[in-house]
Amino acid sequence: MKYSTKIIVEIPLQEFIRKFDNINNLRHWQRGLISTEHISGVPGEYASKMKLKYKSGKRIIELIETVIHRNLPHEFHSTYDIKGLHNIQENYFKENENGHTIWISKNEFVPLNFTMKLMTKLMPNVFKKQSKQYMNDFKNFAEKNISVTNS
Repeated sequence: MKYSTKIIVEIPLQEFIRKFDNINNLRHWQRGLISTEHISGVPGEYASKMKLKYKSGKRIIELIETVIHRNLPHEFHSTYDIKGLHNIQENYFKENENGHTIWISKNEFVPLNFTMKLMTKLMPNVFKKQSKQYMNDFKNFAEKNISVTNS
């Protein structure tokens, strides 16, 4: 399953990247984030790995992020692996004529088992909604300093 989402964040590209590329800010725009744990490599750099732990309802979800391409301030690509699912995410950033940042996120979800194959076929909007939620939460954090930790 592949899809793209796009949002305009009304701050300059350099400010956007400062906020986006700061691990301490993740908790402010990634709902349910419990913890991050560096696994290998230089944090945030190519080939680095990090474990992310989220609470979703009553479930705890752990995934592994691997940075596969980093060309900031214009591109940041990574994979996210969770039991039964591989997500490839390509993020593109550019500044528009108003000095605001356009963020385009391209996602591909590759199911690795029957359950996830069923979910991606029957409930693709769940994945798309989650991606859009993270982008909207980042926009609120970056523009208005509104943190999801206050929700």
